[in-house]
Amino acid sequence: MRRHLQWSIKQLTSSYADGQLSPRRVAEQALEDAVNLKTLNALVRLTPEEARQQALESEQRYQKKQPNSSLDGVTIAIKDNFCTKNVHTTCASRMLQDFVPPYDATVCSRLRQAGAVLLGKTNMDQFAMGAGTVDSIYGPTKNIWSEDLTENNWRIAGGSSGGSASAVAAGLCFAGIGSDTGGSTRNPASYCGVVGLKPTYGLVSRHGLIPLVNSMDVPGIFARSVSDCVEVLNAVAGPDGKDSTTIRQPFTKLQLPELDAIGLGAVRIGIPKEYHCNGLSAEVLETWTKVADLLECAGASVQQVSLPNTAASIFVYSILNQCEVASNMARYDGIEYGHRAADERSTEQLYAQSRAEGFNNVVKTRILTGNFLLLRKNYDHYFEKALRVRRLIAEDFAKVFEASSKEDRVDILLTPTTLTEAPLYNDFSSLSNRDQCAVQDFCTQPANMAGIPAVSIPIRLSKAGLPLSLQLMSRSLNEQLLLSVARWIEAQVAFDSLDHRLEQKLSL
Repeated sequence: MRRHLQWSIKQLTSSYADGQLSPRRVAEQALEDAVNLKTLNALVRLTPEEARQQALESEQRYQKKQPNSSLDGVTIAIKDNFCTKNVHTTCASRMLQDFVPPYDATVCSRLRQAGAVLLGKTNMDQFAMGAGTVDSIYGPTKNIWSEDLTENNWRIAGGSSGGSASAVAAGLCFAGIGSDTGGSTRNPASYCGVVGLKPTYGLVSRHGLIPLVNSMDVPGIFARSVSDCVEVLNAVAGPDGKDSTTIRQPFTKLQLPELDAIGLGAVRIGIPKEYHCNGLSAEVLETWTKVADLLECAGASVQQVSLPNTAASIFVYSILNQCEVASNMARYDGIEYGHRAADERSTEQLYAQSRAEGFNNVVKTRILTGNFLLLRKNYDHYFEKALRVRRLIAEDFAKVFEASSKEDRVDILLTPTTLTEAPLYNDFSSLSNRDQCAVQDFCTQPANMAGIPAVSIPIRLSKAGLPLSLQLMSRSLNEQLLLSVARWIEAQVAFDSLDHRLEQKLSL
C-alpha cells in the first residue's frame, strides 16, 4: 500500500506521468498516515482542503502532460515559522497562536509554483530557540526511531526543526522545509536518519521566514535522499527582490552526475581535529573514521586540518544569537499583532503583560541576556568582541578552502553532525536550554557563522538501533561538489531512511 514511500521524488513523479499513481491518492494516504501517527506530534496543523485541491490540480496537469516542475504533486511539510497565506503561522508560541499571514514566504510561494502539495505546518521549538523540539506550546515531537512511542521515555527528534525531520523520517511527506540558524536542520536530520541541507547563506530567500538571527538564518531542506534535496533546492533557490540578503547572481540549477561518473581522485577531504571533542561518542567517532577511510580507498585525498577558533565558536554563537533575538523579539508588543493581554491599565503594563504571557522562559531568558549584552557598558566587551571572533572563525574556513598551497587546500570538510545518537527525552529535558544547545550545536553552528553550505547524511545505525550521521561542509556556493560527494557516500553506505518498523507504528 505504501510502496511509493520507498521511491525517490523522481520515481514518484514518473509514476504520476505514466498513470501508475495519482497525486490525489498519495496526498490522501499522507493525510491518513499523519492522523495515524499523531503521537509523533510532527505536524501541528494539517491543511487537508488545501492539500486535496493542490493534488487535484496537479493530477489535471499530469493528465494534460503539462506538470509545472519535477516537484509537481510531491507532498511537502513546512516548519511553522514560515509564513503561509491564510494558514496559521505560530512559531509554536502563544504570542503568534492566532497569527494568519496574508502572504506566503518566498520558499512557500516557489513550492506552490512548482506544483508541490502542502501537507501542513510542522512543530518546532518556540521561535526556533532550542535543539530538541521540546519547547513548543503544542508539546514535544517524538522521533520515529524511538524504541517505544507509547512510553514517556522516547527519543527526541532534535531541533529546532524536529517536526519537519520527524515527518520526513516517518514517510508522512517526501520533503520538508526547516530553518537553520546554528544547526536546526542538520541536528534533527541527524537524529531522525534523513538528509538535512543548509545551503549557502543568501542562496535561498529568507522573505517570510520569521527571523531568529538575521545574519545566520537559512531555510533548510529535509529529504530521504541527497537527490531529493537537490530537487527541492532547485525549486526554491535564487535571487529574490523581497530579500536584500539573497545572492544577486542567477542560480543555475544543480544536476548531480551519475554515480559511476563521480570521480573522487581530485577531491581533497579535510578532517578538522578540533571536532574530535569532549562528549563525542565512540560510535560516532568510529563512523567518522570508517567514512574517511572509505573516501581514501576510493581515491580521495584525506588529511587532517585545523580550525583553531572552533572551541570559541559556540560561545560567540550564543552571544550573537541572544543579541539579535533581543532585537527581533522587540516587535512583539501586543499592539500591532500577536498576543494581547487583557491588562490595559497603561501602555507599559500592556507591553509587559503581553510579552510575559506570550513568550516562554527560554525566549524571555534570551531577550533579557541579549539586552544585557547590548548595554553601552557591555557592548564592546561582548558584542563587538564576538563579531571579531566570528570573523576569525570565517577566516579559519577560508584558509582551508582557499589555501595558496594545493597541499594545504581542501574541497570538503568531513565532521560529525551531532556528538551522539538521539538522546532520551527524559535525559535531554533534564538539561537547561543553554546546555542543550551548547552540546547539540557544537559541530553545526560554525557553518552558520561562516555562511557556508553544509549537509548532514545518515550513515548507519548505532547498537541501540538509532541513526548515526556525518556532516559535510564546503566553501560558499559549492553545493554542486558538496552534494555530489554526499551522494557518493550515500550510495556506498546504503542507509534506509524509512524505519522498517513504520508499518507497525502506523497501526498503533
